[in-house]
Amino acid sequence: MVDAHHITKQSLFATAPVTFFLITAATAVFVLSFLEQRTWVDLARQFGAFSPAIRNGEIWRALTVVFFHDTGLMHILSNMYALYLLGPRLEREIGSPAFAGLYFAASVGGTVLSVALGDANGFSIGASGAIFGLFGAWIFVAYKLRSSSAGRAMFNQLGVLLLINLALPLFIPQIDWRAHGGGLLVGIGLAWVWSRAAAGRPAASSIRAAISYAILSGLLIALLLL
Repeated sequence: MVDAHHITKQSLFATAPVTFFLITAATAVFVLSFLEQRTWVDLARQFGAFSPAIRNGEIWRALTVVFFHDTGLMHILSNMYALYLLGPRLEREIGSPAFAGLYFAASVGGTVLSVALGDANGFSIGASGAIFGLFGAWIFVAYKLRSSSAGRAMFNQLGVLLLINLALPLFIPQIDWRAHGGGLLVGIGLAWVWSRAAAGRPAASSIRAAISYAILSGLLIALLLL
């Protein structure tokens, strides 16, 4: 597992700018919910994942949903803490463009599954689908490294955390398990494609970025077809 104690504020600024931006933006929007509640509600209605609106072509909602969380602290704290743990090292390893592509592709993948299989009038907010995409990418990496003691330990830790998070919808019905599952599948799938197409190549970062945005584009098109 990523050691959060080795991630300083300076390194987060310097080597993981996308992670820093995502945490800062989501936190700012959360604070807005207390300072200007009516404005926040209007924005959430316009940019949250509302299934009828998405079916009518407002596919940007699958991207902007990651910046909105409900006014309970647990939702944003759990998501931003997971992003803080999982994001910086992954972003440094694969490059910021590819990381941003992974994050938003996972969010869109979660939305695709949620709109396709969920309530026809469903509405959701939060970065959970994107966070599960990071889980998926790390789980793939840990699985590849399972022959080493460090890889096995990381795989076991991530596996336990993943099982806990996957089980939460059984106890908290409001949690959209479809968004979690869709994001997880995208994260695992992207990491697998990267390992086949980019690993060891001189332009690996650029290849990963191109693949992630190709997948992101394909998922947005899939939303249009739902």
